[in-house]
Amino acid sequence: MSGGAASDGGFNPRLIAGVVVIGVIAFIALWALIALGPQLSSGNDGGGHALSKAAPGYAGIVDLLERSDAMVDLRRSEEAPQYEDEWRELLVLTPSHQTKPDDLARVIKGNRGGPVLIVLPKWQTGRHPDKAGWSGQGFPSAPSPKLLPPTIGAIDKIISESHARGATATGFVGGRNVALPLSGLRAQVMTSGDFATMIGFPHGGALLAKRTHDEIYILSEPDFVNNLAFANRDRARAAAMLIDAVAEDADADGIAFDLTLNGFGSQRSLLRFAFVPPFIGITLCLIAAGLLALWQAWMRFGPALKPARAIAVSKAALIANSADLIKQARRELDGADAYVKSQRSAIARRLHAPAGLDDAATDRWIDKHLRGDETFSALARRLPLARNTHEFLADAQALHDIRKDLLRDS
Repeated sequence: MSGGAASDGGFNPRLIAGVVVIGVIAFIALWALIALGPQLSSGNDGGGHALSKAAPGYAGIVDLLERSDAMVDLRRSEEAPQYEDEWRELLVLTPSHQTKPDDLARVIKGNRGGPVLIVLPKWQTGRHPDKAGWSGQGFPSAPSPKLLPPTIGAIDKIISESHARGATATGFVGGRNVALPLSGLRAQVMTSGDFATMIGFPHGGALLAKRTHDEIYILSEPDFVNNLAFANRDRARAAAMLIDAVAEDADADGIAFDLTLNGFGSQRSLLRFAFVPPFIGITLCLIAAGLLALWQAWMRFGPALKPARAIAVSKAALIANSADLIKQARRELDGADAYVKSQRSAIARRLHAPAGLDDAATDRWIDKHLRGDETFSALARRLPLARNTHEFLADAQALHDIRKDLLRDS
């Protein structure tokens, strides 16, 4: 193992910090995408809704209405917004063949009694295998008459009827005569006893119908307003006139296209609220506080400390440990005789005292080499008689000073 790997504890602090930062950012981004994914999606998936630019979609009529200075809203909530003035919007619903009646009823209820135009689905398509946003092969398929919830009314039948090439459907809508050119050779026609015909099919049935006692409209032929209607200028103009005539009949000030039935709604959730105003400020503050806490912990603690030895390896450590043991046992005064003996032996050996002297004679011999008033013999007699640690330390320090003066050491 290299010395560098051993010195940094087996990991690179910068690498670990980078991994932690990337993990935190990825975690926050994941939850943000989960919460706001439907709103961030372009919706150009080849389906039959107002965001789709494919043939069964309605992005063309939305763009044309916006270019005509009409007030157009793409609604991602089942609940209609509340306006201070008496602003009314015609809500255009574009359900699919898989839409459930309960979902349709919930969106209509959320419109708070405002006018609603239901465009029935017609085309069954798949995604194009090579081109994103394009629809694959499709075929016309009439939806079930049970698509409508019972609270709205019942449709007797929805069928595909043939017509002559170049035929036109006419009706009186919004105080004006409306003429719609029929494309192809077949049209999707509905019949219902709960809805009055506003634009009829030449051979019977309704293409546009309205419920008799409120402002709920049903357009059975979506090719009048979907992107297929923009194959030529005349049909595009007729699509805009049809939407404008229905809005005029409903006394609507603007037009809203629903996206919730097609999976692009923004439902209420605590997770979504955390990433939209006004709570986005609190979320950013919490994220900043977490990053500051992480930075403070990193700067405060840093890498893990290596454990130290329980007993240090040195003479000083051995002396300190022995002194701690003596202190804990409260036996400091018992070492007086041993300390005097060690000092006497050290001085006599270094100064080459005569051999054969006893302790008292050695003390007198040492006194002859002293110049001060304090004698070694007096301290040697007094130190074992110390009554407390203060007296003991004072006399022991005096003996140590005598040794230092005589031997010139520490």
